[in-house]
Amino acid sequence: MTESRLPTPHSLLANAEIIAVGSELLAHDRLDTNSLFITEQLNALGVEVCRKQVVGDDRTRLTAAVGQALENAEIVILSGGLGPTEDDLTRDAVAAALGRELIFSEQILAWIEELFRQINRKMADINRRQAFLVEGAEPLPNPRGTAPGQWIDLGSRVVALLPGPPGELKPIFMNECVPRLEKLLPPQVIRTRFYRVAGMGESDLDALIAPVYTKVSNPATTILSGPSDIQVHLRARGRTAEQAETLLQAIAPRIEALLGDRIYSRNGDLLETVVGQMLRERGATLSVAESCTGGMLAQRITSIPGSSDYFSGGFLLYSNRMKTELAGVPAELIEQHTAVSEEVARAMAEGCRAKTGSSYAVSTTGEAGPESATGAPVGTVFLGIASEQKTDARRISVPGGRERVRTLATQIALDFLRRRLMAEG
Repeated sequence: MTESRLPTPHSLLANAEIIAVGSELLAHDRLDTNSLFITEQLNALGVEVCRKQVVGDDRTRLTAAVGQALENAEIVILSGGLGPTEDDLTRDAVAAALGRELIFSEQILAWIEELFRQINRKMADINRRQAFLVEGAEPLPNPRGTAPGQWIDLGSRVVALLPGPPGELKPIFMNECVPRLEKLLPPQVIRTRFYRVAGMGESDLDALIAPVYTKVSNPATTILSGPSDIQVHLRARGRTAEQAETLLQAIAPRIEALLGDRIYSRNGDLLETVVGQMLRERGATLSVAESCTGGMLAQRITSIPGSSDYFSGGFLLYSNRMKTELAGVPAELIEQHTAVSEEVARAMAEGCRAKTGSSYAVSTTGEAGPESATGAPVGTVFLGIASEQKTDARRISVPGGRERVRTLATQIALDFLRRRLMAEG
């Protein structure tokens, strides 16, 4: 077969789409790990995955998905749906999308029969379905199963059909697909920048940096908003690592300057990791006094291996009585200002630090909802930080449900501490 190449004008910017096939993947407890593996390997080749989707065992929907993918991407990879049963429809759908026939291969049938002989089993007649190839496809040997992969070279596009079990898919992709892609693609690499940001909302962040990143398409910029932080991903593609780095350098320093100290990580580290490193570097210790967050702050801190180097412990002060008995918060202070107040947040932090002897103590007290016990609006949280130098407190208002209020309160509390550590050196 004559070797073909992806069109030269598009080869550097070759995009891929991944289609995971199988109704079982649409269940709430199933994760498509194959697409994560394939994406990692494609990125290593300089190929950008522009879309992933999961399609159930429906021939019409799968045919449409393949057709649409072929319109949008130069590389289309399907995983799953190559088994012997009637609901294994990948071969049929790809053939329909391409307007091609399915061709029965006696050679593949003989190979499948030999596999069954090796394990002393008689091949069921239904396994003959796995011997059908899409017209023009090249079979990809599967050393670990009865479903061979298929490689279809369309000249300006390539389509790969791979079995669903990861133990079968991975060796086929690495041994068969990667070498073929390396021949089709010119040398290219992807380089990235990854920022984690605290202290601002997604819309404010985008408004701030959009004038920089919207002027270029390479690097591509993605902003991800999670339950507790915002991430900014820059991905540059070039023919060499130096070219990709040069593209990144054209915008990365400008974005970093705009975000300033709101960037708390450039390598993907979580905020609790960053704060822990800062405490360890300073030889400082930390304790916590939690009310509305119910131990979530301590859980995040202690989820980091080695946190015993700097985390002393803390108190779960959910009731007013516990605030007084364990942290020494005066009952009259609570009576005068309520438990959800700046004054009580300060007293909780100071009492916690005095009891534990830690360098820093952080407190949380607020109304997480769904109803308010103190009259403060739901979503009102006060955070306190006490150290040898001073005690600070701040009020935050977090919209949303109970879990969101508690989660964001821990994130803001950790960032509050990060900034204090930066200020105090």
